[in-house]
Amino acid sequence: MILWHLGRLAVLRPCSEPSTALPRRLSLLIVDADALLVERQLRASQLECPLCSSVLAPWGHGRPREIRGDLGARLFLRPRRTRCSGCKVTHVLLAEALWPRRADAAEVIGAGLEIAALGMGHRQVAAHLGLAEGTVRGWLRAFARRAEDVRRHFTIALVAIADDPVMPEATPSTFANAVLAVAGAHRAAATKWPHMLTVSRWEFAGRAISGSVLTSPSTAI
Repeated sequence: MILWHLGRLAVLRPCSEPSTALPRRLSLLIVDADALLVERQLRASQLECPLCSSVLAPWGHGRPREIRGDLGARLFLRPRRTRCSGCKVTHVLLAEALWPRRADAAEVIGAGLEIAALGMGHRQVAAHLGLAEGTVRGWLRAFARRAEDVRRHFTIALVAIADDPVMPEATPSTFANAVLAVAGAHRAAATKWPHMLTVSRWEFAGRAISGSVLTSPSTAI
């Protein structure tokens, strides 16, 4: 079943096991970029555990992080931590503007992926963005490994969201096809839900697959 839950596209499946059977582990939950809104939702018991649908409760904060934003802006944050009242799993709440294990904002990384999808190498992308070549090379290699999974996920999302889906024209590059699939799914979401126009396509992408654009779900924390 595919649905939009708290503004997040997710594929959900019913849990037939009792909550005590779920693993006690740390999980990542991508949330709205408005920290005050998220805190109000958390305090009002409006955030649900993605594993068992029980209410999430405040559970301190994660370590402070510094993120590079667009045009050289510096973003400082301390991710909120929560604990599920049911399965007791601890969740880190990460704003949709960020991706796990990355020091740059989603929009910055996404811009680099789009430039690379046009056929430019990591040196050209790095020069365009004013970032270190090694940093950009890491993004591109990571996305190349995830490209087919990303393409498949957002192609399915596009078909599920759009009333009359228009599929992106395929290219010989899996990397480029993945970028096009994200853009197509975001357009479909913005058409169906106009408020999605306020969310960039790469924030949308990170939120839709729990931040695992550059990392597999098992290594996103």
